[in-house]
Amino acid sequence: MRFIIIGIADRPKPWFMPEVLQIISEGKVFSGGRRHHDIVASLLPEASAWIDITVPLEAVFAQYRTVEAKTETIIVFASGDPLFFGFANTILRKMPEAEVTVYPSFNSLQMLAHRLLLPYHDMRIVSLTGRPWPELDRALMKRAAKIGILTDHEHTPAAIARRLLDYGYSYYVVHVGERLGNPELEKVSTLSLEEATQRTFATPNCLILTAHLAPHGSPLSRPFGLPDGSFVLLDGREKMITKMPIRLLTLQALDLPRRRVLWDIGFCTGSVSIEARLQFPHLHVVAFEVRPECETIIHENARRHGTPGIEVHMGDFCSVDCDGIAAPDAVFIGGHGGHLKDIMAKALRYLAPDGVIVFNSVTSPKVPTNSRELWDDACRELGLLQEPPLRIQLNDYNPIEILKCRAR
Repeated sequence: MRFIIIGIADRPKPWFMPEVLQIISEGKVFSGGRRHHDIVASLLPEASAWIDITVPLEAVFAQYRTVEAKTETIIVFASGDPLFFGFANTILRKMPEAEVTVYPSFNSLQMLAHRLLLPYHDMRIVSLTGRPWPELDRALMKRAAKIGILTDHEHTPAAIARRLLDYGYSYYVVHVGERLGNPELEKVSTLSLEEATQRTFATPNCLILTAHLAPHGSPLSRPFGLPDGSFVLLDGREKMITKMPIRLLTLQALDLPRRRVLWDIGFCTGSVSIEARLQFPHLHVVAFEVRPECETIIHENARRHGTPGIEVHMGDFCSVDCDGIAAPDAVFIGGHGGHLKDIMAKALRYLAPDGVIVFNSVTSPKVPTNSRELWDDACRELGLLQEPPLRIQLNDYNPIEILKCRAR
């Protein structure tokens, strides 16, 4: 089966090169969105058939397969460059045996960059069309200076601007392109984030974020190790936070550069979750805590440090339903309330085969039961393989052992 995919803009009277016009004039079966049909209807042969591209896509591809006996070629119209988050990718994925030819047009972000005379070779591209926030969050935490974003009815320019302001990324300027390619209706606006939150934009639209920085003290630098004093604490207690040097050693033990999902059990202030999310923006971080007052604390600390996207679950970890939560390949246990073995046993049910569990054991003469003993007993009873511990003492605080284990 063969597909010819033709990229078009929103221009009411589209222009195509002679080769493409010849293909259209000889076509028998066409497909595209209803908006695309309105644009090209006058060019289609009278006896041709049209297949609307609507959800669910399974029904669309079922129709494609029914016409295979009648014709070998389906001509598809798609917005912009069909290989740029476009329908050509869907065809290649769902029908890898098909022969595909693409005639691209400019995509919307290219057109917006052209209108702005903005070089875009170094632009980070994010699609929020039918997708959640993580890729934008990742671009922000990586301090991308230029971000091009494809939007939808939920992830609007106003919603995007609000998210940036909520998490402290206030140094971006928003360039919005509305109905690009339509000479009568297209509009380009350059706005502050605050202005963008107050506007409603015509669809389709896209936007480019550019960082406007002061000459000195660029906010695009990403700190390695967040100062302890920058966190809101639980009841102002300094001991209820994993100190920055210990925090960084803990992240090293978790081997996060090659992990996908981190569970932080007993997050308290959220310092480990937030440091992990900031240093490794690709991570999906899931944080658990039993103390209800910590929910407000972790959200405030996440806003302070520009780390959106941490998934928070409140309640006793041993009672939380984890079946719908992304399974971890790294687990940090920051608090256990005397139930360390039960917590480890439950985490093991979800842990990836090559996953690790890390726990920081504090040696204190005031605590009758040594948490290292609880750890050793749990590892032995659960059949876990321990790695050599790292013992460290920071200033006048009690010594800490960073403990790590994995399944045999």
